[in-house]
Amino acid sequence: MFFNSLTFAIFLPIVFFLYWFVFNKTKSTQNALLIISSYYFYSCWDWRFLFLLVFSTFLDYYTGIQIEKAADEKNRKFWFWLSIMVNLGFLGVFKYYNFFSASFAQMLTTVGFNASPILLDVVLPVGISFYTFHGLSYVIDIYYKRIKAEYNFIDYSLFVSYFPLLVAGPIERATHLLPEVKVKREFDFQKAKEGIYQIIWGLVKKVVIADTCATYANAIFDNYTSMNSFSLMLGAVYFAFQIYGDFSGYSDMALGTSKLFGLDLLRNFNYPYFSRDIAEFWRRWHISLSSWFRDYLYIPLGGSKGGLWMKIRNTFIIFVVSGFWHGANWTYIAWGFINAVYFLPLLLSNSNRNNMDTIELKSDFSSVKIVLSIFSTFLITCVAWVFFRAKTITDAVLYLKRVLTNRHFDFQYLANERYNYELILMIVLFVLVEWNNRTKTEPISGKRSLLKAALAIMAIMAFGTFSDYKEFIYFQF
Repeated sequence: MFFNSLTFAIFLPIVFFLYWFVFNKTKSTQNALLIISSYYFYSCWDWRFLFLLVFSTFLDYYTGIQIEKAADEKNRKFWFWLSIMVNLGFLGVFKYYNFFSASFAQMLTTVGFNASPILLDVVLPVGISFYTFHGLSYVIDIYYKRIKAEYNFIDYSLFVSYFPLLVAGPIERATHLLPEVKVKREFDFQKAKEGIYQIIWGLVKKVVIADTCATYANAIFDNYTSMNSFSLMLGAVYFAFQIYGDFSGYSDMALGTSKLFGLDLLRNFNYPYFSRDIAEFWRRWHISLSSWFRDYLYIPLGGSKGGLWMKIRNTFIIFVVSGFWHGANWTYIAWGFINAVYFLPLLLSNSNRNNMDTIELKSDFSSVKIVLSIFSTFLITCVAWVFFRAKTITDAVLYLKRVLTNRHFDFQYLANERYNYELILMIVLFVLVEWNNRTKTEPISGKRSLLKAALAIMAIMAFGTFSDYKEFIYFQF
């Protein structure tokens, strides 16, 4: 069930009505309805993996209680590592086993052995990386005594499997969401209106921007050997806006949907393509994942407290692991490594936290510097996105090599029988709207918000009619 599907358009109002007008008596009935709705939502993908979700939920619920009750440190560590190893074991089997098996066989073949990989014919359970990280953060926080274990199984289950964030985040924290689900929610018309507007803007990002860019990006990346330099440059830009519109659009729809039920989720994007350096980009892009790796990997490894080499080591670890989290392919690892290389000069010069303020442009030379910084950051981000999008590292390298060596810069006719002019104009218009909204939490707000929403709906209907690209990119992670 996609957020941009007719099925969800029927599902959401039904749950909304039941939530506020039938099951609104107590917090328990509200949470029970959301649990049932979330399990139904997830079972629409593949009902068989619902059992995996329930087992993962029960595992972390039970081990969290056992960690808190343990009489000594030995028992605490036993239950802690049991949860960690089982959770990571599920990820390893379903997401990474085939990758490691194929890579190991290829390595043996390279050194002269005749090896055939033993692969598993399994489907990657949708959302497994997200709900596994929900549970891991909960157990880790209990182990380090940052929070108390949750004894209400319904409340904990809702924290893990709440349907707006279940399949593609944001990655929630127990310290943030659990207190919200433990109290009865009262209907707030203003919050519900904000939620509807945020859903609409998320649909604009997905249907109008991401799906349209996907058509062109796919055509260019799939035929990059016949594309000229200008087309390949456009392909990288199109993919940059495809993945941003796709993922941040999903996050907007998730946050907006949750507001309809009186629950606030963590913000996941903060206009990342207006970043002035790569450190600022990672403070604005997929915020819930970046902060997760910071709190549960980077800081436990020593963070920035050790010597220079420890800082460098920890930085490369979190970026490479972040890349590997996205998928079982060397391209994702390369993407993470490249971002670490980008980050390294900022780390060495202690300037990785320079750009913490809101971007303001004035009529002086400093504004030129800001614009150039934003443009150069976007440029290197697009280079890294080529590795994220390419099927293999070889394809990514050849793609970038052709950008530099072809040196033809005319528009090329694509198989979809359309030119690029309209799409470029639409991206420019989208960037201007984003720039105007950069200081806002709610993208459709303020004066004439109803008119803005109406125009957005018209755009969604116009582009959605012709769009055949429905899936969200991050569902595969």
